[in-house]
Amino acid sequence: MSTKPKVAFVCVHNACRSQIAEALGRRLAADVFESFSAGTQARPRINADAVRLMKQRYGIDMEATQRSKTLEALPPVDVVVTMGCNVQCPALPCAFREDWGLEDPTGRGDEAFHAVIDAIEARVLDLRRRLRQGEIQR
Repeated sequence: MSTKPKVAFVCVHNACRSQIAEALGRRLAADVFESFSAGTQARPRINADAVRLMKQRYGIDMEATQRSKTLEALPPVDVVVTMGCNVQCPALPCAFREDWGLEDPTGRGDEAFHAVIDAIEARVLDLRRRLRQGEIQR
């Protein structure tokens, strides 16, 4: 049984930012925490632009390893990271919570997606560091 903390990346639709964060968490921080994502109103599929750019940048095929899902599909988690919902962010029981306040790039150009992916990568790496160093209590 894993003793690594479980981190849920949460937004409303679980179609773009939270999916990117889950994929990057798995790629960049799997040694420190387990990554999950969900939303309150799951979409039928992950955002096509996010899927395309994650394949180009990291070789990650999110459609092969992830699916859009609601909060009920999550296991109990230690850390909840909301993406910046611009509406009421979903609430989940957890020991630590933070909001990354990221704008949804859906419907905007690749430049907007790259900016969000860059921000998510930096924040995933920072979350990894803080969890590893014990700065976040779970």
